Amino acid sequence: MKGVRIEKVKGVNLGNWLVLEKWMSPELFAGTTAEDEYYLPTQLSPEVYEARIRQHRAEYITERDFGTIRALGLNTVRIPVPYFIFGDRPPFIGCIEQLDKAFAWAERYGLQILIDLHTAPLSQNGFDNGGISGVCKFFQMPDEIEFVYTVLERLAQRYADREGLWGIEILNEPVSEQMWTTMKVGERYKPVDPELAAGSRGYETEELRHFYVTAYERIRNYLPEDKYVVIHDGFDLTAWKDFMREDHFKNVVLDTHQYLMVAESQGCEQTLEGYVDFIGDKFGKPISEMQQYFPVVCGEWCLFNSLACGRDTKGGQTELNGEMEQITAVVSDEEKKKIYTALDRAQKAAWDEGCGYFYWSYKLLIDTVNGDSWVGWDAWDLGRCADFGWFEKEI
Repeated sequence: MKGVRIEKVKGVNLGNWLVLEKWMSPELFAGTTAEDEYYLPTQLSPEVYEARIRQHRAEYITERDFGTIRALGLNTVRIPVPYFIFGDRPPFIGCIEQLDKAFAWAERYGLQILIDLHTAPLSQNGFDNGGISGVCKFFQMPDEIEFVYTVLERLAQRYADREGLWGIEILNEPVSEQMWTTMKVGERYKPVDPELAAGSRGYETEELRHFYVTAYERIRNYLPEDKYVVIHDGFDLTAWKDFMREDHFKNVVLDTHQYLMVAESQGCEQTLEGYVDFIGDKFGKPISEMQQYFPVVCGEWCLFNSLACGRDTKGGQTELNGEMEQITAVVSDEEKKKIYTALDRAQKAAWDEGCGYFYWSYKLLIDTVNGDSWVGWDAWDLGRCADFGWFEKEI
């Protein structure tokens, strides 16, 4: 398969709707010490857990949001879904009916959907957004790998002929064994149960490649060739040049996630010029290089950065883990707009070296006005960014 151009994707993630992230909606975890979706039902009665989940899903994203997304000039939504989407992994509650509704809404407003399998049993990365913090054992569990193949097959079969389907992403953000160690994931995301976490590691290269090829073949048994199959780069964008070169691989898209907070941790200078230079050199150039092999989309990015926050966020740490430095400077609204609009243009130019982007995320439920704890975090919320004029609407 050779890299080809596809119609530009201008999209947004519906994060924290069907896959929970505590920092995006802390009140959903009120009265518990749970940091992730795995432990939330262990600290609530079944009745309270179900009521919270169903209310959240009914209210967080509605038909009106799809109209708003279209009005922003966007054409695609990426919807993270959990491995228990079909309701066959108690105590977790399935959410296939919400995805059905999303397809009807998307088709009504002229949008398409990328279904993103965002979690796997006992996690593919150990992040809080992987379902269970500090545990990463999915690639060591053949039975669970087989289960995930069946989830992907069922999704492909269910939506194969829907006009609103853009594609299916096999698995979000699998982390390599090397990165598991380098990032010290088990320390940053401390496991609740050290015994359960014992033996955690990321994928070995051949494990992930075999998983992708097998998943592709099983999805394609149901999915027409004009629908895309998306693979995540595993945080190593240029490592895939020799992968899926055979002609029978059709319409495979390479997804990369690029955040300024990660750039800061890699030494990016926390100045506007420093960010812009880094974006062009470290984001745009590798995407352009890999575009020769795959259509490349940036599946997650945002405007969030320490400069506009007025503090070093230490790679995006939040008040939930207490590692942020105190505010060192108050950034005026005028200066914020200057920073954000410049970074909006620079990043979109980088994504245009490939086939487009999905902003993370459409909305979040935190108060960024009353108190200092979340100052600057409104940049994660596309709706707020558009309202403030930081994110330029697509025309």
